[in-house]
Amino acid sequence: MVLAPAPSPAFFSQGRQHVPGRLSGMAVLCLVFLPYALGHYLSCLLRTVNAVLAPQLVGAAALTPGDLGLLTSAYFLAFAVAQLPVGIALDRYGPRRVQFPMLLLAALGTVGFAVGSGFTQMLCARLVMGLGLAGCFMGAVKAISTWVAPARLPSVQGYLIAAGGLGAATSTLPVQVFLKHVDWRWLFVVLALCCVVAAVLVLILAPTPQAAPNKKSDGAGLGNVLKHPVFRETAGLVLVPHMVFFGIQGLWIGRWLTDVGRFSEQGVAWLLYLGMGAVIVGAIAVGKVTEWAARRGIDAITVACLGVLLFVVVQWAFVMGWQPGMPVLAVLFTLVGTITGIEYTIVAQAMPPALTGRASTCLNLLIFTGAFAVQAGFGLVVSLWQPDAAQHYPAAAYQAAFFVLVLLQLPGIGWFVWRRRRPLAANTVESLI
Repeated sequence: MVLAPAPSPAFFSQGRQHVPGRLSGMAVLCLVFLPYALGHYLSCLLRTVNAVLAPQLVGAAALTPGDLGLLTSAYFLAFAVAQLPVGIALDRYGPRRVQFPMLLLAALGTVGFAVGSGFTQMLCARLVMGLGLAGCFMGAVKAISTWVAPARLPSVQGYLIAAGGLGAATSTLPVQVFLKHVDWRWLFVVLALCCVVAAVLVLILAPTPQAAPNKKSDGAGLGNVLKHPVFRETAGLVLVPHMVFFGIQGLWIGRWLTDVGRFSEQGVAWLLYLGMGAVIVGAIAVGKVTEWAARRGIDAITVACLGVLLFVVVQWAFVMGWQPGMPVLAVLFTLVGTITGIEYTIVAQAMPPALTGRASTCLNLLIFTGAFAVQAGFGLVVSLWQPDAAQHYPAAAYQAAFFVLVLLQLPGIGWFVWRRRRPLAANTVESLI
Protein backbone atom coordinates (compact mmCIF):
# COMPACT_ATOMS: atom_id res chain seq x y z
CA MET A 1 0.00 0.00 0.00
CA VAL A 2 1.39 3.43 -0.95
CA LEU A 3 0.90 6.11 1.68
CA ALA A 4 1.18 9.86 1.33
CA PRO A 5 4.71 11.10 2.09
CA ALA A 6 5.15 12.47 5.59
CA PRO A 7 5.29 16.26 5.77
CA SER A 8 8.70 17.76 6.49
CA PRO A 9 9.26 20.33 9.27
CA ALA A 10 9.87 23.01 6.64
CA PHE A 11 6.42 22.32 5.24
CA PHE A 12 4.80 23.66 8.40
CA SER A 13 6.85 26.85 8.48
CA GLN A 14 6.45 27.96 4.88
CA GLY A 15 4.01 30.80 4.47
CA ARG A 16 3.12 30.98 8.18
CA GLN A 17 1.23 34.14 9.06
CA HIS A 18 0.16 35.44 12.47
CA VAL A 19 0.61 32.06 14.16
CA PRO A 20 0.40 32.40 17.97
CA GLY A 21 3.77 32.06 19.62
CA ARG A 22 5.60 31.89 16.27
CA LEU A 23 6.52 28.22 16.60
CA SER A 24 9.10 26.89 14.16
CA GLY A 25 8.15 24.30 11.56
CA MET A 26 9.87 21.54 13.56
CA ALA A 27 8.04 22.61 16.72
CA VAL A 28 4.65 22.56 14.99
CA LEU A 29 5.38 19.11 13.55
CA CYS A 30 6.59 17.57 16.83
CA LEU A 31 4.51 19.44 19.40
CA VAL A 32 1.21 19.96 17.58
CA PHE A 33 0.72 17.67 14.60
CA LEU A 34 2.19 14.38 15.84
CA PRO A 35 0.58 14.22 19.34
CA TYR A 36 -2.90 15.05 18.08
CA ALA A 37 -2.52 12.91 14.94
CA LEU A 38 -1.70 9.94 17.21
CA GLY A 39 -5.03 10.42 19.00
CA HIS A 40 -6.91 10.52 15.69
CA TYR A 41 -4.98 7.41 14.55
CA LEU A 42 -6.10 5.49 17.66
CA SER A 43 -9.67 6.77 17.31
CA CYS A 44 -9.98 5.38 13.77
CA LEU A 45 -8.24 2.12 14.72
CA LEU A 46 -10.65 1.43 17.59
CA ARG A 47 -13.64 2.52 15.53
CA THR A 48 -13.00 -0.10 12.81
CA VAL A 49 -11.19 -2.92 14.62
CA ASN A 50 -14.39 -4.92 15.26
CA ALA A 51 -14.63 -5.70 11.55
CA VAL A 52 -11.66 -8.07 11.95
CA LEU A 53 -12.53 -9.14 15.50
CA ALA A 54 -16.15 -10.03 14.72
CA PRO A 55 -15.62 -13.84 14.81
CA GLN A 56 -13.84 -13.62 18.19
CA LEU A 57 -16.47 -11.30 19.64
CA VAL A 58 -19.33 -13.49 18.43
CA GLY A 59 -17.68 -16.53 19.99
CA ALA A 60 -16.83 -14.78 23.26
CA ALA A 61 -20.31 -13.45 23.97
CA ALA A 62 -22.60 -15.56 21.71
CA LEU A 63 -23.67 -12.47 19.74
CA THR A 64 -26.33 -12.37 17.04
CA PRO A 65 -25.83 -10.01 14.06
CA GLY A 66 -28.13 -7.55 15.79
CA ASP A 67 -26.06 -7.75 18.99
CA LEU A 68 -22.84 -7.34 17.03
CA GLY A 69 -24.20 -4.34 15.15
CA LEU A 70 -25.40 -2.68 18.35
CA LEU A 71 -22.16 -3.41 20.19
CA THR A 72 -19.99 -1.93 17.45
CA SER A 73 -22.27 1.00 16.66
CA ALA A 74 -22.35 2.07 20.33
CA TYR A 75 -19.06 3.79 19.52
CA PHE A 76 -20.90 6.06 17.06
CA LEU A 77 -23.67 6.77 19.55
CA ALA A 78 -21.15 7.88 22.16
CA PHE A 79 -19.42 10.02 19.54
CA ALA A 80 -22.69 11.71 18.64
CA VAL A 81 -23.71 12.40 22.25
CA ALA A 82 -20.33 13.97 23.02
CA GLN A 83 -20.01 16.25 19.99
CA LEU A 84 -21.72 19.41 21.24
CA PRO A 85 -20.21 19.33 24.77
CA VAL A 86 -16.77 18.57 23.35
CA GLY A 87 -17.06 21.40 20.85
CA ILE A 88 -17.93 23.89 23.59
CA ALA A 89 -15.11 22.58 25.81
CA LEU A 90 -12.56 22.84 23.00
CA ASP A 91 -13.51 26.47 22.42
CA ARG A 92 -13.44 27.30 26.12
CA TYR A 93 -10.45 25.32 27.44
CA GLY A 94 -8.41 24.44 24.34
CA PRO A 95 -7.57 21.02 22.87
CA ARG A 96 -4.68 20.26 25.25
CA ARG A 97 -6.76 20.44 28.45
CA VAL A 98 -9.68 18.60 26.83
CA GLN A 99 -7.79 15.79 25.12
CA PHE A 100 -5.73 14.68 28.12
CA PRO A 101 -8.64 13.57 30.36
CA MET A 102 -10.67 12.28 27.42
CA LEU A 103 -7.87 10.01 26.20
CA LEU A 104 -7.53 8.66 29.75
CA LEU A 105 -11.28 7.96 29.70
CA ALA A 106 -10.81 6.16 26.38
CA ALA A 107 -8.09 4.02 27.96
CA LEU A 108 -10.48 3.10 30.78
CA GLY A 109 -13.18 2.07 28.32
CA THR A 110 -10.69 0.06 26.24
CA VAL A 111 -9.53 -1.88 29.30
CA GLY A 112 -13.17 -2.46 30.25
CA PHE A 113 -13.82 -3.92 26.81
CA ALA A 114 -10.81 -6.22 27.19
CA VAL A 115 -12.06 -7.69 30.48
CA GLY A 116 -15.77 -7.66 29.64
CA SER A 117 -17.39 -11.08 29.98
CA GLY A 118 -20.80 -10.45 28.44
CA PHE A 119 -22.72 -8.30 25.99
CA THR A 120 -23.86 -5.70 28.53
CA GLN A 121 -20.40 -5.16 30.01
CA MET A 122 -18.79 -4.92 26.58
CA LEU A 123 -21.51 -2.53 25.39
CA CYS A 124 -20.93 -0.17 28.33
CA ALA A 125 -17.17 -0.30 27.79
CA ARG A 126 -17.61 0.47 24.09
CA LEU A 127 -19.72 3.51 24.99
CA VAL A 128 -17.04 4.79 27.39
CA MET A 129 -14.40 4.16 24.74
CA GLY A 130 -16.36 6.20 22.21
CA LEU A 131 -16.90 9.05 24.67
CA GLY A 132 -13.19 9.25 25.39
CA LEU A 133 -12.21 9.35 21.72
CA ALA A 134 -15.00 11.66 20.59
CA GLY A 135 -12.80 14.75 20.57
CA CYS A 136 -9.73 13.39 18.81
CA PHE A 137 -10.51 14.64 15.31
CA MET A 138 -12.03 18.00 16.28
CA GLY A 139 -9.30 18.57 18.88
CA ALA A 140 -6.65 17.93 16.25
CA VAL A 141 -8.38 20.24 13.78
CA LYS A 142 -8.62 23.01 16.36
CA ALA A 143 -4.96 22.65 17.35
CA ILE A 144 -3.82 22.63 13.74
CA SER A 145 -5.99 25.64 12.93
CA THR A 146 -4.43 27.51 15.85
CA TRP A 147 -0.77 26.84 15.13
CA VAL A 148 -0.53 26.20 11.36
CA ALA A 149 -0.52 29.00 8.80
CA PRO A 150 -3.83 29.44 6.95
CA ALA A 151 -2.13 28.80 3.61
CA ARG A 152 -1.08 25.34 4.82
CA LEU A 153 -4.28 24.27 6.55
CA PRO A 154 -5.86 22.22 3.69
CA SER A 155 -2.70 20.17 3.15
CA VAL A 156 -2.01 19.62 6.85
CA GLN A 157 -5.61 18.54 7.45
CA GLY A 158 -5.17 16.14 4.54
CA TYR A 159 -2.23 14.57 6.37
CA LEU A 160 -4.41 14.36 9.48
CA ILE A 161 -7.07 12.44 7.53
CA ALA A 162 -4.32 10.20 6.17
CA ALA A 163 -3.26 9.45 9.77
CA GLY A 164 -6.83 8.33 10.46
CA GLY A 165 -6.79 6.17 7.34
CA LEU A 166 -3.56 4.60 8.54
CA GLY A 167 -5.24 3.81 11.85
CA ALA A 168 -8.13 2.16 10.02
CA ALA A 169 -5.65 0.19 7.91
CA THR A 170 -3.82 -0.93 11.05
CA SER A 171 -7.08 -2.36 12.38
CA THR A 172 -7.15 -4.94 9.58
CA LEU A 173 -4.20 -7.08 8.46
CA PRO A 174 -1.76 -5.96 11.20
CA VAL A 175 -4.36 -6.80 13.84
CA GLN A 176 -4.93 -10.18 12.18
CA VAL A 177 -1.19 -10.89 12.40
CA PHE A 178 -1.17 -9.76 16.06
CA LEU A 179 -4.01 -12.16 16.87
CA LYS A 180 -1.91 -15.11 15.72
CA HIS A 181 0.32 -14.61 18.74
CA VAL A 182 -1.97 -13.32 21.52
CA ASP A 183 -5.62 -13.29 22.51
CA TRP A 184 -7.84 -10.45 21.27
CA ARG A 185 -8.30 -9.18 24.82
CA TRP A 186 -4.58 -8.40 25.05
CA LEU A 187 -4.93 -6.33 21.90
CA PHE A 188 -7.27 -3.97 23.74
CA VAL A 189 -4.92 -3.82 26.72
CA VAL A 190 -2.14 -2.69 24.38
CA LEU A 191 -4.45 -0.14 22.73
CA ALA A 192 -5.43 1.19 26.18
CA LEU A 193 -1.75 1.76 26.95
CA CYS A 194 -1.41 3.57 23.63
CA CYS A 195 -4.27 5.88 24.65
CA VAL A 196 -2.43 6.67 27.89
CA VAL A 197 0.76 7.40 25.95
CA ALA A 198 -1.14 9.71 23.58
CA ALA A 199 -2.70 11.53 26.56
CA VAL A 200 0.68 12.06 28.20
CA LEU A 201 2.24 13.29 24.95
CA VAL A 202 -0.54 15.84 24.49
CA LEU A 203 -0.18 17.01 28.09
CA ILE A 204 3.61 17.32 27.97
CA LEU A 205 4.25 18.44 24.41
CA ALA A 206 1.24 20.34 23.12
CA PRO A 207 1.50 24.12 23.54
CA THR A 208 -1.32 26.16 25.00
CA PRO A 209 -2.24 29.29 23.03
CA GLN A 210 -3.06 32.57 24.69
CA ALA A 211 -6.58 32.41 26.11
CA ALA A 212 -9.22 33.98 23.92
CA PRO A 213 -12.24 35.83 25.33
CA ASN A 214 -15.03 33.41 26.17
CA LYS A 215 -17.97 33.53 23.83
CA LYS A 216 -21.34 32.10 24.64
CA SER A 217 -22.14 29.07 22.55
CA ASP A 218 -25.90 29.22 22.55
CA GLY A 219 -28.56 27.64 20.42
CA ALA A 220 -28.81 30.68 18.14
CA GLY A 221 -25.49 29.84 16.53
CA LEU A 222 -26.55 26.25 15.94
CA GLY A 223 -29.84 27.47 14.52
CA ASN A 224 -28.01 29.72 12.06
CA VAL A 225 -25.93 26.75 10.94
CA LEU A 226 -28.95 24.51 10.41
CA LYS A 227 -30.78 27.24 8.48
CA HIS A 228 -27.84 28.06 6.21
CA PRO A 229 -28.78 27.12 2.60
CA VAL A 230 -25.39 25.58 1.78
CA PHE A 231 -25.45 23.47 4.95
CA ARG A 232 -28.92 22.22 4.14
CA GLU A 233 -28.13 21.49 0.49
CA THR A 234 -24.90 19.69 1.34
CA ALA A 235 -26.42 17.69 4.19
CA GLY A 236 -29.40 16.74 2.04
CA LEU A 237 -27.10 15.24 -0.58
CA VAL A 238 -24.10 13.85 1.32
CA LEU A 239 -25.19 13.25 4.91
CA VAL A 240 -26.95 9.89 4.46
CA PRO A 241 -24.18 8.46 2.21
CA HIS A 242 -21.65 9.58 4.85
CA MET A 243 -23.64 7.72 7.51
CA VAL A 244 -23.69 4.62 5.29
CA PHE A 245 -19.96 4.85 4.63
CA PHE A 246 -19.04 5.06 8.32
CA GLY A 247 -21.64 2.54 9.45
CA ILE A 248 -20.82 -0.19 6.90
CA GLN A 249 -17.06 0.00 6.36
CA GLY A 250 -16.38 -0.31 10.09
CA LEU A 251 -18.10 -3.70 10.45
CA TRP A 252 -20.38 -5.13 7.79
CA ILE A 253 -18.02 -5.27 4.81
CA GLY A 254 -15.98 -7.83 6.73
CA ARG A 255 -19.03 -9.85 7.75
CA TRP A 256 -20.33 -9.75 4.15
CA LEU A 257 -17.02 -11.14 2.89
CA THR A 258 -17.14 -13.89 5.52
CA ASP A 259 -20.80 -14.92 5.22
CA VAL A 260 -21.42 -14.44 1.50
CA GLY A 261 -17.93 -14.73 -0.01
CA ARG A 262 -16.76 -17.41 2.48
CA PHE A 263 -13.35 -15.76 2.66
CA SER A 264 -11.01 -16.88 5.43
CA GLU A 265 -10.21 -14.56 8.33
CA GLN A 266 -6.83 -13.90 6.74
CA GLY A 267 -8.46 -13.11 3.40
CA VAL A 268 -10.97 -10.76 5.01
CA ALA A 269 -8.22 -8.97 6.91
CA TRP A 270 -6.18 -8.52 3.72
CA LEU A 271 -9.13 -7.08 1.77
CA LEU A 272 -10.05 -4.76 4.64
CA TYR A 273 -6.44 -3.63 4.77
CA LEU A 274 -6.53 -2.76 1.07
CA GLY A 275 -9.87 -1.01 1.59
CA MET A 276 -8.61 1.13 4.45
CA GLY A 277 -5.53 1.96 2.43
CA ALA A 278 -7.89 3.10 -0.29
CA VAL A 279 -9.31 5.62 2.19
CA ILE A 280 -5.95 7.41 2.20
CA VAL A 281 -5.73 7.37 -1.60
CA GLY A 282 -9.36 8.44 -1.91
CA ALA A 283 -9.01 11.34 0.54
CA ILE A 284 -6.08 12.77 -1.43
CA ALA A 285 -7.80 12.12 -4.77
CA VAL A 286 -11.01 13.90 -3.71
CA GLY A 287 -9.04 17.04 -2.95
CA LYS A 288 -7.18 16.91 -6.26
CA VAL A 289 -10.32 16.26 -8.30
CA THR A 290 -12.21 19.05 -6.52
CA GLU A 291 -9.41 21.53 -7.27
CA TRP A 292 -9.26 20.36 -10.91
CA ALA A 293 -13.02 20.79 -11.26
CA ALA A 294 -12.95 24.25 -9.67
CA ARG A 295 -10.46 25.43 -12.29
CA ARG A 296 -13.02 24.41 -14.91
CA GLY A 297 -15.95 26.16 -13.28
CA ILE A 298 -17.46 23.06 -11.63
CA ASP A 299 -18.38 23.63 -7.99
CA ALA A 300 -17.61 21.19 -5.18
CA ILE A 301 -21.25 20.24 -4.56
CA THR A 302 -21.55 19.02 -8.17
CA VAL A 303 -18.42 16.89 -7.67
CA ALA A 304 -20.04 15.56 -4.50
CA CYS A 305 -23.21 14.63 -6.39
CA LEU A 306 -21.30 12.68 -9.03
CA GLY A 307 -19.27 10.93 -6.33
CA VAL A 308 -22.34 10.03 -4.27
CA LEU A 309 -24.04 8.67 -7.38
CA LEU A 310 -21.02 6.45 -8.08
CA PHE A 311 -21.03 5.35 -4.43
CA VAL A 312 -24.67 4.26 -4.75
CA VAL A 313 -23.84 2.37 -7.95
CA VAL A 314 -21.19 0.41 -6.03
CA GLN A 315 -23.78 -0.46 -3.39
CA TRP A 316 -26.22 -1.54 -6.11
CA ALA A 317 -23.61 -4.09 -7.21
CA PHE A 318 -23.83 -5.50 -3.67
CA VAL A 319 -27.61 -5.75 -4.07
CA MET A 320 -27.24 -7.57 -7.39
CA GLY A 321 -24.93 -10.13 -5.78
CA TRP A 322 -21.95 -9.68 -8.09
CA GLN A 323 -19.94 -12.46 -6.42
CA PRO A 324 -17.04 -12.71 -8.92
CA GLY A 325 -16.17 -9.11 -8.11
CA MET A 326 -16.54 -9.26 -4.32
CA PRO A 327 -12.90 -8.33 -3.56
CA VAL A 328 -13.13 -5.40 -5.97
CA LEU A 329 -16.42 -4.22 -4.46
CA ALA A 330 -15.01 -4.39 -0.93
CA VAL A 331 -12.17 -2.02 -1.89
CA LEU A 332 -14.33 0.19 -4.14
CA PHE A 333 -16.80 0.78 -1.32
CA THR A 334 -14.14 2.47 0.82
CA LEU A 335 -12.32 4.14 -2.09
CA VAL A 336 -15.43 5.78 -3.54
CA GLY A 337 -17.01 6.33 -0.13
CA THR A 338 -14.31 8.84 0.79
CA ILE A 339 -16.16 11.36 -1.39
CA THR A 340 -18.53 11.86 1.53
CA GLY A 341 -15.81 13.70 3.47
CA ILE A 342 -16.12 16.58 1.01
CA GLU A 343 -19.07 17.98 2.97
CA TYR A 344 -16.74 19.36 5.66
CA THR A 345 -14.90 21.40 3.00
CA ILE A 346 -18.06 22.66 1.30
CA VAL A 347 -19.67 23.77 4.55
CA ALA A 348 -16.48 25.36 5.93
CA GLN A 349 -15.99 27.39 2.74
CA ALA A 350 -19.56 28.69 2.80
CA MET A 351 -19.92 29.48 6.50
CA PRO A 352 -18.79 32.72 8.13
CA PRO A 353 -15.70 32.14 10.32
CA ALA A 354 -17.72 32.49 13.53
CA LEU A 355 -19.87 29.49 12.57
CA THR A 356 -17.35 27.05 11.06
CA GLY A 357 -16.65 25.28 14.37
CA ARG A 358 -20.30 24.78 15.18
CA ALA A 359 -20.99 23.71 11.59
CA SER A 360 -18.40 20.92 11.88
CA THR A 361 -19.84 19.92 15.25
CA CYS A 362 -23.35 19.76 13.79
CA LEU A 363 -22.11 17.60 10.92
CA ASN A 364 -20.34 15.24 13.32
CA LEU A 365 -23.42 14.98 15.52
CA LEU A 366 -25.64 14.06 12.57
CA ILE A 367 -23.10 11.76 10.92
CA PHE A 368 -22.30 9.69 14.00
CA THR A 369 -25.93 9.46 15.07
CA GLY A 370 -26.82 8.21 11.61
CA ALA A 371 -23.85 5.83 11.49
CA PHE A 372 -25.06 4.29 14.76
CA ALA A 373 -28.52 3.76 13.24
CA VAL A 374 -27.08 2.34 10.00
CA GLN A 375 -24.70 -0.07 11.70
CA ALA A 376 -27.28 -1.33 14.18
CA GLY A 377 -30.14 -1.36 11.66
CA PHE A 378 -28.12 -3.30 9.08
CA GLY A 379 -27.58 -6.06 11.65
CA LEU A 380 -31.28 -6.17 12.49
CA VAL A 381 -32.18 -6.63 8.81
CA VAL A 382 -29.62 -9.44 8.40
CA SER A 383 -31.01 -11.09 11.55
CA LEU A 384 -34.36 -11.57 9.84
CA TRP A 385 -32.81 -14.56 8.03
CA GLN A 386 -31.64 -17.81 9.64
CA PRO A 387 -27.93 -18.72 9.56
CA ASP A 388 -26.65 -22.08 8.34
CA ALA A 389 -24.92 -24.66 10.52
CA ALA A 390 -21.64 -22.67 10.34
CA GLN A 391 -23.47 -19.49 11.44
CA HIS A 392 -23.13 -17.89 8.01
CA TYR A 393 -26.06 -15.72 6.99
CA PRO A 394 -27.33 -16.05 3.40
CA ALA A 395 -26.55 -13.65 0.57
CA ALA A 396 -30.23 -12.64 0.41
CA ALA A 397 -29.99 -11.13 3.91
CA TYR A 398 -27.16 -8.81 2.88
CA GLN A 399 -28.78 -8.00 -0.46
CA ALA A 400 -31.93 -6.89 1.33
CA ALA A 401 -29.96 -4.76 3.82
CA PHE A 402 -27.97 -3.04 1.06
CA PHE A 403 -31.17 -2.48 -0.90
CA VAL A 404 -32.63 -0.58 2.06
CA LEU A 405 -29.50 1.59 2.19
CA VAL A 406 -29.75 2.38 -1.53
CA LEU A 407 -33.38 3.42 -1.10
CA LEU A 408 -32.40 5.76 1.74
CA GLN A 409 -29.82 7.56 -0.42
CA LEU A 410 -31.78 8.01 -3.65
CA PRO A 411 -34.09 10.81 -2.37
CA GLY A 412 -31.10 13.03 -1.57
CA ILE A 413 -29.70 12.65 -5.08
CA GLY A 414 -33.12 13.23 -6.66
CA TRP A 415 -33.77 16.30 -4.50
CA PHE A 416 -30.39 17.82 -5.41
CA VAL A 417 -30.83 17.23 -9.15
CA TRP A 418 -34.37 18.66 -9.04
CA ARG A 419 -33.19 21.80 -7.22
CA ARG A 420 -30.35 22.30 -9.69
CA ARG A 421 -32.60 21.85 -12.70
CA ARG A 422 -35.15 24.43 -11.50
CA PRO A 423 -32.87 27.48 -11.94
CA LEU A 424 -31.69 26.07 -15.28
CA ALA A 425 -35.27 25.72 -16.50
CA ALA A 426 -36.14 29.22 -15.27
CA ASN A 427 -33.15 30.71 -17.10
CA THR A 428 -34.11 28.89 -20.27
CA VAL A 429 -37.65 30.27 -20.16
CA GLU A 430 -36.35 33.80 -19.53
CA SER A 431 -34.00 33.59 -22.52
CA LEU A 432 -36.85 32.48 -24.76
CA ILE A 433 -39.03 35.37 -23.61
